Amino acid sequence: MTKAKSKSTKLVFVAVVFVIIVGGVWVGYTFLLQPFLEVPLQYVAVGQEMMVEIEKDVVSHKLTPASVRAVYMTSWVAGTPSIRERLIKLIEATELNAVVIDIKDYSGRIAFATTDPELVATGAVEVRIPAVKELISDLHRRGVYVIGRVSVFQDVYYANQHPEFAVHRSSDGEVWRDRKGISWLEVGATPVWAYVVRIARAAYDVGFDEINFDYIRFPSDGDMRDIGYDYFDAASETRAAVLKRFYAYLAAELSPLHIPISADLFGLTTTSFDDLGIGQVLVDVAPYFDYLSPMVYPSHFASGFLNFPNPANHPYEVVNHSMLSASGRLTAASSTPDKLRPWLQDFNLGASYTAEMVRAQIQATYDAGLDSWMLWDPNNRYTPAALNGL
Repeated sequence: MTKAKSKSTKLVFVAVVFVIIVGGVWVGYTFLLQPFLEVPLQYVAVGQEMMVEIEKDVVSHKLTPASVRAVYMTSWVAGTPSIRERLIKLIEATELNAVVIDIKDYSGRIAFATTDPELVATGAVEVRIPAVKELISDLHRRGVYVIGRVSVFQDVYYANQHPEFAVHRSSDGEVWRDRKGISWLEVGATPVWAYVVRIARAAYDVGFDEINFDYIRFPSDGDMRDIGYDYFDAASETRAAVLKRFYAYLAAELSPLHIPISADLFGLTTTSFDDLGIGQVLVDVAPYFDYLSPMVYPSHFASGFLNFPNPANHPYEVVNHSMLSASGRLTAASSTPDKLRPWLQDFNLGASYTAEMVRAQIQATYDAGLDSWMLWDPNNRYTPAALNGL
């Protein structure tokens, strides 16, 4: 009897333990794990980074530095380790702390692999940056903030695939091209807006910390007498108004996902009171973007600006005047100059740019009360002597 009772007691104990374990697993799954599985993107703040769980992958995002000091890198360079390492070493050895990488340039090709079925179906994906998640993770380990650049309405591939959304020639209805032979998408075509948002989301999902939007404007170079639009009527809406609707759409779609967004603008938006014929007005853009990047390249200002025969020879004066003007306009519009992060010139145009001329633009930015800037060279060959070492 004693042995039978002891055996029975053991069986009861084992059964109770089994029930407790099964119950614990069910509670853990129901209240802890399942809610996360039901959310496509889950954000969890961890120290100075934000972790994003995407299916089984975990992608980290760096928070935006208080002072961003960046250089531009093409997608081809980003996808070529032997070349990109030279730029990464420059970042590590100097005051630089960020990089802007093309994720869709003027060609319209999406430069990284994506699992988004709609983007894949377009045929626009051309993997120029293999193992993009690993590259961004490596840059993060090195302390580099990674910005993805999207050429929005300048897009050869999508315009060819979808001519119904392309700017066309009014003379014959064929796709219009600018003086460089590049085709443009219509600013007012809302399907294009949705396409751009999908690209931005896909880029953020693989680790890009911020999405930078370039060519958010109407075309300006080419035969403007033979240009036609199906999604814009100048008699009922201004160019600036169409673009404001686009800005609002971007913000509404991306802000809830906590994706930092920035906009590239003509340098003259800092001083001009009209839309320059392209729809860009500085104070119109400010409410919808986290950061604004006027391209204040001195070589791009016409003779006579600030009474200089060749503004390219006066980098400090051009940049300082432009950014002071932009700061004043944003303040007057109840915005903040802290949004400003200008593109500066590190290439030869209008003048042969020395280290002193590049540095003068950086100092001009600081003297305008700003602390962020980005250097542009289409060939990605920057001037180390213009940068402070660590």
